[in-house]
Amino acid sequence: MSTFPIKQEIIDQFKEELGIKNIAYATIRQIVGLVNKLEQKYQVQFIRTEMGVPGLPANPIGPNAEIKALNEGVASAYPPIEGIATLKNELSKFASLFLNINISPEGCIPTVGSMQGAFVMFLVANRRDANKTKTLFIDPGFPVQKRQLAVLGMPYESFDLYNYRGEKLKAKLEEFLQKGDISTILYSNPNNPSWVCFTEKELKIIGDMANKYDVIILEDLAYFGMDFRENFGQPGRPPYQPTVAHYTTNYVLLFSGSKIFSYAGQRIGALMISDALFHKRYPDLTRVFNTDRFGLTILQEGLYTASAGTSHSAQFGFAAMLKAVNNGEMDFVSEIKTYGDRAKIMKQHFLNNGFHIVYNKDEDRDLADGFYFTIAYNNMKGDELLNNLIKFGISAITLDTTGSTRTEGLRICVSQTGEERFDDLKERLQLFKKAYPTI
Repeated sequence: MSTFPIKQEIIDQFKEELGIKNIAYATIRQIVGLVNKLEQKYQVQFIRTEMGVPGLPANPIGPNAEIKALNEGVASAYPPIEGIATLKNELSKFASLFLNINISPEGCIPTVGSMQGAFVMFLVANRRDANKTKTLFIDPGFPVQKRQLAVLGMPYESFDLYNYRGEKLKAKLEEFLQKGDISTILYSNPNNPSWVCFTEKELKIIGDMANKYDVIILEDLAYFGMDFRENFGQPGRPPYQPTVAHYTTNYVLLFSGSKIFSYAGQRIGALMISDALFHKRYPDLTRVFNTDRFGLTILQEGLYTASAGTSHSAQFGFAAMLKAVNNGEMDFVSEIKTYGDRAKIMKQHFLNNGFHIVYNKDEDRDLADGFYFTIAYNNMKGDELLNNLIKFGISAITLDTTGSTRTEGLRICVSQTGEERFDDLKERLQLFKKAYPTI
């Protein structure tokens, strides 16, 4: 007898135990907990698409460099807050070779993942001007970044990019920026959860707006190089990863080792701050901090009070992988391209069973296959769709939690679904379609 469909009363029981009042707004961790309970009760393995965790092993270059550093005694020494010199130099080289921009090692600062980078940037950048206290999110986006602002007691605005691609983006940004209270703009590129990628036209619009309104752009590059329509993994050769840094000096790049190097467990990332911004003075910073210099405030006040630096050994591992990439000895894009291959197959299984893709275009270009994609089905709202997919052993998250206006949609992450699970996905989607026929 088939486990599916799972009884609704069991799902409801576990939701209550986990404090899930509305599954549309359940956190990723709550969905993880719910699925864990169902897997344990029914002794069945779900198709896990709810959490964006690496699904590939880390390249041995990183762990081996960490082991060497630990054996040489770095565990007993505090790391420099600004980062070890080798890592800072490799980050600077990486920016030159893969983004075609120049950032001094001084402005390349390791952080405890890009999440800490965002937190510290909010902490400092949103206090540089007493009249500019808000962050503007170009959504959909990573929900935790909004929670960071809530923890800091800082306001924010947001809008969904869905209806504002291309030239329409300019007027929409101006609508917010002309009020004069926006200090920072944050977006991810490629985007979590929709996987849209900004075009050069859109990045230029964002850069021009940053210059016009003196706004700092926080460009989240957690999925660096993972728009697999192009090969952004060739050091010193075009095409380069697109970035707003080509159009403004008011930028900070949030960089991460979690996905491109499958190094999530070591919580290592970096801030990459433009030279002009790093050295800029903002008198209003002294309302809270001991200096008016932006870069020094990040280091001496932001990072120092948050964590007093980043894991010493992890910095050596990160530096070693970056060095290998910079020297052309490690092709990080080839190592992670399997995510795009998985997405292509998984998307087709959903499409074959009556689903459609919610965010499907970058202006007039079909979206890339990558780490995430978004789905919807019939006239179901996201909460109903997620609940019904769970009955058939498939997990996801709703787009409601990401700032998206597309309340019918779910985010699918491909990282935990290897080739060996594709037949399971196909069979479960067929069962789902039989239970909920297309209109």
